[in-house]
Amino acid sequence: MRRRLAVLTAALMLAGVAGCAGPESQWVQPRTGASGSGTAAPTGGAPTWRDCAEIPRELLGGVPRGITYQCATIKVPQDWTAQADGKTFDIALLRARSSRQSDRIGSLLINPGGPGGSGVDYAVYLSQLPGLNSRFDVVGFDPRGVGRSTQVKCMTDQQLDTLFGYDPDPVSKADFDKFVAVNREVSDACSAKYGESLRLFSTVQTARDMDAVRAAVGDPKTTYLGYSYGTLLGGVYAQLFPTNIRAMVLDGAIDPAEQSEARSEGQAKGFERAFDNFAQWCKQTPASCPVAPDPRAVVQAQLAAARTAPKAGAGGRLATPGWIFTAVVASLYVKDDWEKLGKALDDLRDGDTTAIFALADGYAERDQNGHYTNLFDANTAVNCTDYETYADLERIRVLQSQWRTKYPLFGAGLAMGMVNCAVWPSKHDPYPVGPATGAPPILVVGTRGDPATPYEQTPKLAAMLGTGVVLTWNGEGHTAYPQTACITRNVNNYLIDLDVPAKGTVCPA
Repeated sequence: MRRRLAVLTAALMLAGVAGCAGPESQWVQPRTGASGSGTAAPTGGAPTWRDCAEIPRELLGGVPRGITYQCATIKVPQDWTAQADGKTFDIALLRARSSRQSDRIGSLLINPGGPGGSGVDYAVYLSQLPGLNSRFDVVGFDPRGVGRSTQVKCMTDQQLDTLFGYDPDPVSKADFDKFVAVNREVSDACSAKYGESLRLFSTVQTARDMDAVRAAVGDPKTTYLGYSYGTLLGGVYAQLFPTNIRAMVLDGAIDPAEQSEARSEGQAKGFERAFDNFAQWCKQTPASCPVAPDPRAVVQAQLAAARTAPKAGAGGRLATPGWIFTAVVASLYVKDDWEKLGKALDDLRDGDTTAIFALADGYAERDQNGHYTNLFDANTAVNCTDYETYADLERIRVLQSQWRTKYPLFGAGLAMGMVNCAVWPSKHDPYPVGPATGAPPILVVGTRGDPATPYEQTPKLAAMLGTGVVLTWNGEGHTAYPQTACITRNVNNYLIDLDVPAKGTVCPA
């Protein structure tokens, strides 16, 4: 479960791309003041919950003993600024409740990140943590556009195969232009299908949905755990509804004030650092890492070879540079995958692509039949709506060249990951940036070796919120809770008893 918990929190701003709900639904109407903060409350009573044990059976192979799983759907305005039009989206909820629960505090609302990750699925995994389920109902929701909620789906399996498989660093102008053309094809399809409503899959709209969920489950105040992109979502919620927060943990912090170009460069730097840490581990444990002593050279050699003669896997599927790059990226999210990466690269040298594709497909949410979830459709729609402006193609081409030198393995790929938003058709709906005035202490957790949300963003988010308290883990991988006893203890004490860790608390690796 530990690996699954971490992988689900991916930031997903990389390399070219980068049901539960029953028939019963409930309208949720906000009551907001002039400042934009306020309370959202259901006007038609509580949601109707139904048993949905089929979800843990699908995800876990069975239903954990002593936990019940129920699902419901609520309706929210498509546009919280234009509610009078009556148009709504469905938001899918899952509530997990342990039979061993006592002294119930309320609901713990969770978001796994992405954007595009399923909170419904993630709640199933998190519901097994005894420190939480003994005091809280664990409640997950699929944000608008995601999973079992009203979806945004406009990318074909073939298009996603092309985007993931494309060279992360197309050097020639012709290859660059071909990549742009595929992204334009995607953006045109999304525009044709959704039109002006594309801008409504934004973070600020989803943050208002969160308060509707709080009201729907009957909590006077929100207790929230957000990972990766979920920290951005939580930070926006804290600005809009600061007095509606009981406790909030933001793990794998994103700095809301950071613009898209700086965020992509931060990830390039973060993945380079994470790969260096992996390489050092290889040197120290060569028995576990068959590509020691220089895994960077192995990756570069395999990328170069794949550009001219990619190795074929099952069914003739080609391990092109994009798939190799994706596999490397995927393996750096969790330290437990470092050994898998070393073996996969070694296998690839011998012509076996199986392990490389397994790592890459897990990240891309691509099944054995070549079908994808809508994770990256939602990811693109949200990321490309959230900012007022994005780097244009000319600027991206410059950055590709500069970052290729500055961040040799990941820089060009992260620059190319901005192409999708450069050609995205919809209007933008930026989120607010500023303090959460009136909010209680908010716990901001950062991991020193985090590749996707580099640690440098952690104190910035805490400072912006004004009530943020930093908790540091000197570990590796993306996000910290519940991967270490020290982090788990501090987070649980805060969520359950509102005990805030002492300033400067650092947990060992």
